Amino acid sequence: MVHVLVDTCVWLDLAKDTRQAAVIGVVEQMIQQKLVALVVPRLVLEEFGRNRARIATESAKSMSSHFRLVKDAIDRVGGDKRRTRAVLRHLDDVNQKLPLVGGTVSNVLDQIERMLEATPLLEPSDAAKLKAAQRAVDKRAPFHRDRNSMADALLIEMYSEYIRANTAAGQRFAFVTHNKNDFSLVNGNHKLPHPDLADRFSRIKSRYFINLPELLHRIDPTLVSDVMLEQSWTQEPRGLTEILEAEDLFSSQVWYDRHSGMASRVKEGSTKIVDKETYPRPRGGPDTIQRDIWQAALKAAKRTERRYGKKNLGPWTDFEWGMINGKLSALRWALGDEWDMLDT
Repeated sequence: MVHVLVDTCVWLDLAKDTRQAAVIGVVEQMIQQKLVALVVPRLVLEEFGRNRARIATESAKSMSSHFRLVKDAIDRVGGDKRRTRAVLRHLDDVNQKLPLVGGTVSNVLDQIERMLEATPLLEPSDAAKLKAAQRAVDKRAPFHRDRNSMADALLIEMYSEYIRANTAAGQRFAFVTHNKNDFSLVNGNHKLPHPDLADRFSRIKSRYFINLPELLHRIDPTLVSDVMLEQSWTQEPRGLTEILEAEDLFSSQVWYDRHSGMASRVKEGSTKIVDKETYPRPRGGPDTIQRDIWQAALKAAKRTERRYGKKNLGPWTDFEWGMINGKLSALRWALGDEWDMLDT
């Protein structure tokens, strides 16, 4: 088993990049199979909690800002109007998916937080605090850049203490960080630890990594490949253009069915065509429809038939009618309407 301490910055960076969501699945699988045990200092969990809301907000906001800049640039450049409209329509489709991207980031953050909270938290000892403070006095990494790196120093000292406390045969350890400026070799191979920290690492027992997937692949390359392949497929959300086209179809189907009902009532005489509607209607009198409105409805029905074909406009069974209305309601809700908005 490999005991792995993952720096907070690694978890946050994984959450930012939705393409890396499968990596979290690999970690979960390795924990379940007892190939990996997370080492979670309390300060990692607390720092993660302080930053998760910012990460969730910034991920969607950053992408929205980029799309606005691109759309503004396209509008200013101009050019072929048909091609420009097609590009802008495609950008609208992508922009429509941004809230789903934000939702994915939140889901990954939740997934990471559950893993961290399920692990017994490592508390800093007084000895680790003193050693971290001595590093600051001596200007040794991670204090070599004249900045307050107490949390990072405490992290590396807690990692060292954890190794000394777990001496059973066959135990392996790994420290993973993206903070290359504080922990890695300066002006050299960032995959190597800073010389001030080199005594904490070795080729076998305790390894230093700046890439979590690389560590996971070293532990079990077959499992990594299988899980990454399994989780790499994601269902592509519909674009705005496709949603609007479907909403228009269902709206037309509902309208045409209602029009057909009106046509039947006009034919049988229960609804009368009048030159001008008068209100209120006489009690017990027939329903009426104004002639110009009815003529416009007949023309609209012809256009609908040409557009969709009569075979796609009913008649419907009760089940089919319920499905069409349900789909229309759901699409309109996704577009901002309230539930059960079926006006045509």
